[in-house]
Amino acid sequence: MSFTDKINSLHLDILREIGNIGAGNAATALSKLLNKKIDMKVPNVEIVSFDEMMEMAGGSDKIAAGVFLRIEGDAPGSMFFMLPLEQATNFIRDMIGDETAQLSEPPYEELSLSALQELGNILSGSYLSALSDFTNLSLYPSVPALAIDMVGAIVSYGLIELSQVSDYAIVINTALNEDEKSISETVNGHFFLLPDPDSFHILFESLGVKL
Repeated sequence: MSFTDKINSLHLDILREIGNIGAGNAATALSKLLNKKIDMKVPNVEIVSFDEMMEMAGGSDKIAAGVFLRIEGDAPGSMFFMLPLEQATNFIRDMIGDETAQLSEPPYEELSLSALQELGNILSGSYLSALSDFTNLSLYPSVPALAIDMVGAIVSYGLIELSQVSDYAIVINTALNEDEKSISETVNGHFFLLPDPDSFHILFESLGVKL
């Protein structure tokens, strides 16, 4: 029986609940930062293979804005937040109040990069805090690294120091919307959690569901 065959709807429901709590924390923090109501939802959570993860982010050749960090503590792993470039641009324009801000080609303005890194900080910190609270595990993030590059390059860079690359990723699809904007302007990002090989079992056992 493969690893994914052992994952059932209960496991995914628990992960989705953790995702929703993380999204709620992030929405509150972003609302304060932007001084407007932000709504965040987690439409679904999946456990996918490494190759499927690349495809979900638009394919390995797709240019995206990505924030990467390492998770240290009881269940080490890696964490990525990926946003399509156009949506990342729209979001930082809102954050810094500059309609001319762009991420399409370098040189990128320092303020734009700082805003994007802050977005990554808030989102990853919110999810990691929810995961830590639910599991009672000590989990803490490294300083996030920011990249605007092909999806494959961002992921490869993030995992290059790992001697064992994770075979599977937990994907928390994130929909981020401002109250006054239409549903078509919703920002859809992918939040990838790649526990190190031994950490999957540690995470699920701490949640009371053995694999």
